[in-house]
Amino acid sequence: MSKIREELNRRILVLDGAMGTMLQRYKFNEEDFRGERFKDWEHPLQGNNDLLSLTQPEAIADVHRAYLDVGADIIETNTFSGTTIAMADYHMEDLVYELNYESARIAKKVADEYTAKNPNKPRFVAGSIGPTNKTASMSPDVNDPGYRAVSFEELRVAYKQQVEALLDGGADILLVETIFDTLNAKAALFAIDEVREERNIDVPIMVSGTITDASGRTLSGQTAEAFLISVSHIPILSVGFNCALGASQLVPHLEVLASKTDNAVSAHPNAGLPNAFGEYDETPEQMAAQIKEYAEKGLVNIVGGCCGTTPEHIKAIVDVVAKYEPRKIVVPA
Repeated sequence: MSKIREELNRRILVLDGAMGTMLQRYKFNEEDFRGERFKDWEHPLQGNNDLLSLTQPEAIADVHRAYLDVGADIIETNTFSGTTIAMADYHMEDLVYELNYESARIAKKVADEYTAKNPNKPRFVAGSIGPTNKTASMSPDVNDPGYRAVSFEELRVAYKQQVEALLDGGADILLVETIFDTLNAKAALFAIDEVREERNIDVPIMVSGTITDASGRTLSGQTAEAFLISVSHIPILSVGFNCALGASQLVPHLEVLASKTDNAVSAHPNAGLPNAFGEYDETPEQMAAQIKEYAEKGLVNIVGGCCGTTPEHIKAIVDVVAKYEPRKIVVPA
């Protein structure tokens, strides 16, 4: 905890880019996802990227290395869908602990290799905690607005299992990200707080919401300031936004956060907005030029990339932010 706070005082830290974008390059088929262990699984598994930590661990390690090679300070575990709620799609709820533990272990082993090579640039592992594929605030059924597909308690239990496994596997930070429903995030934060209390530990928490459209609101209807207020009841390391928008579209929302919070501010946007084919066209140079505005305005302490970003994007961002001081925050060493 004190080490990452120390680094935040010194410089803008860089988070890695997209795991999914990199895994697409491997063109893994159903057989690759299954591996030997799951070759007889009764349900389709292609697309379950978290499972690759068990069936293709070297590929996951190589993606982490690719981001560390270009200067990333923080790498995310391959656990975006690592809850029983999300894994129910593949009937793999019983594997959740192992998936998170192994993903964290792989990332930590690689991060430690790079820290050992250059102790002056420590590398950190952020346990990626996604929003799940259900929402506690809204009904998925337009004919029954009072219906909820998931309860706060179900989310809390699922998140707690994920958090325990990520910490056991070696995660340094817990990153609650791509928050489209703040009630889901509150369940995750509640679970984290439970684990911190039970284990008597002080683990840094990053909280990252997602603005879903030009209205400047999350899917559950909150503005940037309302989102910030909703998650400010718990001590966190950073608050920010990721996904959904490109770097330039995030600027006004980061300005709100930067002016209202005493915590560090993070941003890991997409490589622009998706084209008609759902692909991301923004080049590393274009994205880095937009991230430069964050740094020039003193808005951020942690930056990185989300959908469509690659090591080339992260390298361009590393080069740009190295020239700027981090946003001023009162961070105890």
